[in-house]
Amino acid sequence: MIRVLIADDEALMRAGIRLILETDDEVRIVAEAQNAREAVEACRAHPVDVALLDVRMPGDGITAVAEITRHSSRTRVVMLTAFGEESTVTSALRAGAHGYLLKDTGPRDLIDAVRRAAAGEPVLAPQVTRQLVDFRTRLSHGTDAASRRIADLTPAERDVLRLLGTGLSNAEIAAQLHLSSSTVKSHISSILTRTDCTNRVQAAVLAQEAGLLD
Repeated sequence: MIRVLIADDEALMRAGIRLILETDDEVRIVAEAQNAREAVEACRAHPVDVALLDVRMPGDGITAVAEITRHSSRTRVVMLTAFGEESTVTSALRAGAHGYLLKDTGPRDLIDAVRRAAAGEPVLAPQVTRQLVDFRTRLSHGTDAASRRIADLTPAERDVLRLLGTGLSNAEIAAQLHLSSSTVKSHISSILTRTDCTNRVQAAVLAQEAGLLD
């Protein structure tokens, strides 16, 4: 069972999302919230696997992301919003969001995104992925801060981080590097610890900022 929190200041939007997700027998809505404070409190009060958060609800959705991910390693936060500006996307991902979807996402795609997020996979709308690629291409060199954060990684960990930055799954990374899935998982765990990243989406953003994808 995938336990989901829906946080949006519009009651009609929350009701619509609930109706869509409840068509999947493996999804259970455990709480709803209409502002950032309620979202954080709900994640502390309930075992939440996936939290769907609006960015611009009262109290600031991005602030809620940071609070939720800081207090719960279990909860995967996915932003579900009408706002896809590059600055908002990068702020959400840096705060610890596992994904970013726009509100024009289709019903089946939304259910699939919740399933993938619960499995620990990054979830990004196609438009958001293009923005991140454009952002990366504008960086001629990695930032000094990002470069310092990956300085202590082993060559094997850098290879894994580079492929992680392209959005590949563990199985796809393992196939490309001729490693076992367990080895890739171990490398990713070490990468997150060494770079002080909360999740693989943050690590993917770091790979882009450090210039590993150039």
